[in-house]
Amino acid sequence: MITKTYSEFFKELKENNNKEWFHANKKRYENDVKQPFLELLSELFPTLHEWDHRILTDEKKAMFRINRDVRFSKDKTPYHTILKAGFSPNGKKSMLPGYYLGISADSIHVGGGMFNIKPPELKAVRNHIANNVDDFLAITNAKEFTDCLGTLKGEVSKRLDKDHQVIANKTPLIYNKQFYAMADLSLENYYNSPKLKQVIEKHFNAIRPLNEFLSATF
Repeated sequence: MITKTYSEFFKELKENNNKEWFHANKKRYENDVKQPFLELLSELFPTLHEWDHRILTDEKKAMFRINRDVRFSKDKTPYHTILKAGFSPNGKKSMLPGYYLGISADSIHVGGGMFNIKPPELKAVRNHIANNVDDFLAITNAKEFTDCLGTLKGEVSKRLDKDHQVIANKTPLIYNKQFYAMADLSLENYYNSPKLKQVIEKHFNAIRPLNEFLSATF
């Protein structure tokens, strides 16, 4: 289970984000952070796989590396101060709709949708929304969705194809280049608690109708 020691590690890492400190505390990372996070992922897989059998049940492949890619970043600190995981058909970096979990020192980020959409697929998604706009709005306006996740998020295009302009009058979400929703919960409330798995699954279930709707595009 995730405990207070998980948070303590990341709080200290934030103040000592360098390779020397990390290597000196590598056992703490393995025992107090990585292992309980992987155990949590393995507990989530049965439900996710039941919802979508294409999701691979391998917690190590679902988890993103803690090492940062600093090649094109002004911030050269070598480590993330959060562990993240993605659950999608074709893997965590897939363009296909999926589920996301990130746990930092203080917060649980949980949600899902579509993040990495290339132009041809984006057009297909917009066409699908345009042809099924009432179903799309019923999902994004549903009480469970808004109570758990708030509003749909994503980068927005400045321009829109003419054939989608009419739909924009019904929902400006057609302008989105990404279609995802995310909740931010306090981690402190879930130390040593089986309720952590339950609350994550609750939020995954809230995003599930959107994922299933978007999946029909492909």
